[in-house]
Parts: sequence; C-alpha cells; structure tokens
Amino acid sequence: MSEPVEKKLNWFQTIRERYAHPSALSKIGVLGMNRRNVSYISRYNPRRLFPLVDDKLQTKELALEAGVKVPDLIGVISEQHAVKDLTDILQRCSSGFCIKPAHGSGGKGILVITRQSEEGYRKSNGQFANIGDLERHVTNILAGLFSLGGRADVAIIEDLIHFDDCFSGYSYEGVPDTRVIVFRGFPVMAMMRLSTAASNGKANLHQGAVGVGLDIGDGHALRAVQFDKPILLHPDTGLNMMSLKVPHWEEVLNLAVSCYEMSGLGYLGTDIVLDRFKGPMLLELNARPGLTIQIANGKGLLPRLRQIEGLSHKKRMSIEDRVAYAREHFTDHR
Repeated sequence: MSEPVEKKLNWFQTIRERYAHPSALSKIGVLGMNRRNVSYISRYNPRRLFPLVDDKLQTKELALEAGVKVPDLIGVISEQHAVKDLTDILQRCSSGFCIKPAHGSGGKGILVITRQSEEGYRKSNGQFANIGDLERHVTNILAGLFSLGGRADVAIIEDLIHFDDCFSGYSYEGVPDTRVIVFRGFPVMAMMRLSTAASNGKANLHQGAVGVGLDIGDGHALRAVQFDKPILLHPDTGLNMMSLKVPHWEEVLNLAVSCYEMSGLGYLGTDIVLDRFKGPMLLELNARPGLTIQIANGKGLLPRLRQIEGLSHKKRMSIEDRVAYAREHFTDHR
C-alpha cells in the first residue's frame, strides 16, 4: 500500500486515539454538534424556513419555481381515499419510479421500483411487489410510519433516477448521491454516499453506506469510510474507492450553491444525484446536515467556515465567483 493511501486510512484511528476530548477536536478544526447547532444552524438558518426543506414536496415545488433541476414529479397522494388512484398514477411511468414520504428522514420509507413487467413491480433489490404491496406502503406513509415524530404524511411518486454509468461498481443497488455543505453561498465540503448490502441499497451512512470525501477543487476521492472506519475497497464490489471522481463537478457545485439563494438558508446540506440523461439534479436539502462528512474527508469544517465568515461580503459575489473561490482555497492535493 502506498504511503499517501496509508496515511488516509490511518487518519481516523489517529484522531480517535489522540484527540478524544472535545476541546482537542475543536483545536484541529472538527465541528461538534453543539457548536453546529448554536453557531451555525441557529445563527444562519431562520426557523421559519425549515418547513421548506423538511417537506420534500415543498422543496421540489421551490426548486421547480427557481429553475433548479429535480426528478420529475409523477403524482402525490395525501389522503387515504386516494390510495385507490395509485394504479392510474403509475400508468404515467414509462419504466421505473420512486415512492417516498414527504417528511421522511434517513432514507426511511423510500421504495424504489426499477421497472414494471408482467411479474409485477421490480424493486431495487431484485424482488417483485404487486400493486397491493405498493398501496400498503403508501398507506403506511400516510399514517406517518416513516415521518419525523410520526406525524401524518404525504406520499410522493417521482421519476426514477438513472444514475450515470461512470459510478458502476461504486454503489450496491442504490443510487449514489453527492452531499455538498454550503455555507453563506460557498461550497465548503463534499462527499459521495454509496450504498452497500449492509445499508440495504440506501445511501445512509448510519446504516452502513460508504462515505467518500471529495476534493472541492475537482471532485476526486480523498478517502473513504464505512461505519466511521477507513476503507479502501467497496465492501460488496471490491472497487477501489480512491479511483472515484465525480464528472461535471463545476455544474454540481453551481447547483449546490444556487440552493443558497433558493432556500435562504445560510448553512445547509445539498444532496445531488447525477442522472445519465439529465445531468446533476437536486434530490433534497437539509437544514441540519450531519457531521460525518468530516470523517469522510479527514478534515474539520471549522477552518473553512471561519474563513468564509472572515470574508468581506459588502461586495456581492456571483454563484460562479463563490464556486471559483472555494475550488481555489479548499482544494486538497494529498
């Protein structure tokens, strides 16, 4: 194993062994939950704007109004009596689709159907479901089974994302997505989330998906982790994670940064997918983005956040200027 790769794999172990105390982690630039909540989320994210991102349907409508690319909306079911209309709604789908709760979190309640045939509806894990299964799933969504706090919810049916072939082998069954943290309109850190068998095809790091830190400069992989521990190869496909590089990187960053103007949130996570036909598309926004992105990158967020806070914002910078600034100052040449 080469020395640079070995250093990347040993970063988390070194941090865990030498810098376990919160004050020590802060000194090396790691952003903790309390500081994130008080100094960044509470300070830069007005609470009145939270519903715009906590509700995936509102996020989609906001994005469409702002001209931001999102997966096509096929239908919405908000009342139990409308579940009977699901068959008619699905006839609008030429092939695959996705059913998800508007207020879900952590990938819960997302049902991905890759194609329809005489056998039924083929799920992303290869198993088949019938229309009764889908109706029960929608009923569970409406009842709040997957929503935050168990509140009554809405089922969204949207077009299937056809992920770019360049990611073949990097993800198991599910669609890989790119998380970009945007602060005051600047992209400050990014990672790709890749599904595994352990995560049941979901791009959820807590369930076992792989997080790959990405260089803000050009989108190449910096290091990879699963369950917060460094890895080099994908656990299911065996592909070397360090060979990953996200194409259309400037477009991905421009899309992420445009969400700052669109949402009005000063500190947010943007989840972006790369469709092989439509290019980068916004999947969803998060007003309380998690902190494991720092583990995936092997770097703390604080120095970058403080650098942006120290900039003079009297002269308004364009989206392109902010992206160019981040690519120049936050690149990693390891």
